[in-house]
Amino acid sequence: MEVTVGTAALALALLLLPVLYERSGSFRFFCKMGFYNGWILLLALVAIPLCALRGRDVENMKIIRGLMQHVKHLYGIRMAVRGAQHFPPRQPYVVVSNHQSSLDLLGMMEVLPDRCVPIAKRELLYMGAVGVACWLGGIIFIDRKRTHDAISVMAEAAHTMLSQDVRVWVFPEGTRNHSGSMLPFKRGAFHLAVQAQVPVVPIVISSYQHFYSKRERRFTAGQCVIQVLPPLPTRGLGPADVPALTERVRAAMLEAFEALSAELRPTAPPPAPQ
Repeated sequence: MEVTVGTAALALALLLLPVLYERSGSFRFFCKMGFYNGWILLLALVAIPLCALRGRDVENMKIIRGLMQHVKHLYGIRMAVRGAQHFPPRQPYVVVSNHQSSLDLLGMMEVLPDRCVPIAKRELLYMGAVGVACWLGGIIFIDRKRTHDAISVMAEAAHTMLSQDVRVWVFPEGTRNHSGSMLPFKRGAFHLAVQAQVPVVPIVISSYQHFYSKRERRFTAGQCVIQVLPPLPTRGLGPADVPALTERVRAAMLEAFEALSAELRPTAPPPAPQ
């Protein structure tokens, strides 16, 4: 059998892949992130026909959550949830959470309450099968570049929360933050909570720095803690109270984030005996 140059090159490349994976942290990082994104796409394709039976419905988030919960095991990420008793029973509320990377999806699925949907940027709606699955799950899409539309969506979300007993999950930093701290919070989530007169439930996901770093191209097994903080009531508050509420929540979340991250940070090995 004649072996072409192309076939030989392909065979050599396939032989080199395991070597590159073992020896190059950057190559391993890109392989893991590529598989992560590809696997999410595959799960979205599985979710679409299952969710389509019900149509666009917040109850479909149970299906999406069920499909997602095994992903952490593929990467050796151990997740612990603390404070789940702080979720208010039988009422709508606004969840606010810190936003570090696309891995936050795993933390969200680990702790997502019943009848809770995220508010996401509108661009997600156009991401093929993932966008379709998100739409079927009842996710609320917002165009952050058009302030008037964003205000209308928030007003509609407040009405939906109260009329359909829905909880809403918001990342108030507005974008992913890889700095190991928290960006200033945007106030939309807090205006929403005050408008609907529902509690704010802060959720803190501990730092990924000890096992994941986009800047350093590092992605290993590790541990993550998801802390649910006590809810803050908004009954009786008005628009003028939103700035203070925003800062109060951020301060509590930042304190918890730093404590959790310090708890999980690997300790330096003791010095070798002289």
